[in-house]
Amino acid sequence: MRLLTRYILKQLFMPFIFSLLIIVFVLFTQFLLRAIDRFLGKGLDLGTIFEYLFLNLGWITALAIPMAVLVAALMAFGQFSEDNEITAMRTSGISFLTILRPALILGLVIAGTLIVFNSFLMPEMNFKARMLSGDIYRKRPDLNIEPGYFMDDLPDYSMIIRDKEGDTLKDVRIFSKGIGETQTSIHSNTGALSTIDDAIILTLFNGEIHELDLRDYGNYRRIEFNKHVITIPADDLFLNRRDTTSRSDREMTIQMILDKREDIDKRINIVKGRVGRAFMRTEMDSVVPPDYESAQLLLTDYKNVFSADTANSGDAIYRKEKDISITQRQLRNEYNLLRSYKKSNNKYEVELHKKFSLPVACILFIMTGASLGVLFRKGGFTIATSLSFGFFLVYYILMIGGEDLADRTILAPAVGIWFPNAILAVISAYLILHTVREQPPLRFEFNFLKRFKKDKDESAETGSA
Repeated sequence: MRLLTRYILKQLFMPFIFSLLIIVFVLFTQFLLRAIDRFLGKGLDLGTIFEYLFLNLGWITALAIPMAVLVAALMAFGQFSEDNEITAMRTSGISFLTILRPALILGLVIAGTLIVFNSFLMPEMNFKARMLSGDIYRKRPDLNIEPGYFMDDLPDYSMIIRDKEGDTLKDVRIFSKGIGETQTSIHSNTGALSTIDDAIILTLFNGEIHELDLRDYGNYRRIEFNKHVITIPADDLFLNRRDTTSRSDREMTIQMILDKREDIDKRINIVKGRVGRAFMRTEMDSVVPPDYESAQLLLTDYKNVFSADTANSGDAIYRKEKDISITQRQLRNEYNLLRSYKKSNNKYEVELHKKFSLPVACILFIMTGASLGVLFRKGGFTIATSLSFGFFLVYYILMIGGEDLADRTILAPAVGIWFPNAILAVISAYLILHTVREQPPLRFEFNFLKRFKKDKDESAETGSA
């Protein structure tokens, strides 16, 4: 039995690695084509580019692993069935569930590893990738100057040139930006631009400087020069790394999410306390209706009852209506805040469930792939990839739809995220049940075709007679 287990694991492991590399390559290529614009004109070194690409491999790998598991199961068990190894094992008294056991063990190992990866490593990679992406976006370009276009990337100055030959700029015009004591404009016949560690060096030849005092327009200076050097500080010319503790839901570990949800629950309780006190100020019970519409209905009913009471004077009714109007405005703000907190809470709970739902899907994909491989009796990569893509596409669409509905508080987070797994569990259980019974899961009775073929055969026999 140990020999059989090692054999099945070996037949599963190699297709899994092969398909994982192929899927990661395809997804990574698509990401690279979309992200290539971030690097153009930024003057980044190769180390920074490779770091950014490596950090984004986290979510790509987490997405590719479940599909690779399904492809591997289809390929391995399809090859077993095609080579009649499944039949030979069954003839030897080995049940399909026993054959499936090593695959399930591998699925459990992959699922456990993916849970750890999703919970601790991927959030850090997502966080660092976002920080680096923002730093790259803010980094100044490599100062490519196009003739005829204003260059506004220089701090405190705008520049335009008429022509450019190599590194020589021709007919250079520079204007100071912002509101200062003087307005400066510079014109030179030629110039050159260079950079040092934290500054830009602009060297101009044969030109004029015009300065206008904005406080006294009569104060005007004109200076001619043969050579003039302008040093422009540019601290953000090179890539500056930020360090921040602000993280999105996809950049949080499990403990961070739990702490964040606890903080949101405390804020919700504080708001509910204010809602209860607002009702008490109107001399009502300290109630907290589920939504603003219910609260408004309670206040309206109370106002009508108070106004209909003949024991209350007109001034008392006026003051009560004013208090209720103020309470309604306060409650509108409070319930908007509660709605915002609930939406944020759902978002974090969705991310918490996602860290486990996709790894669990690996086990379900093992079960589904094994049954489909035995059913189709084909172990080729093309067939396995086609079937896997179809199954995973449907699963991914359901997962994205459930996540969106949960984020909008239409569905509970657990329902929205685990619903695709529940559907997949039903399908896999159905397929395994029929595979264990050695029955096709779907039976098609083509009675019309059979009757047509029978009548045709009888006619042929009568004609020959």
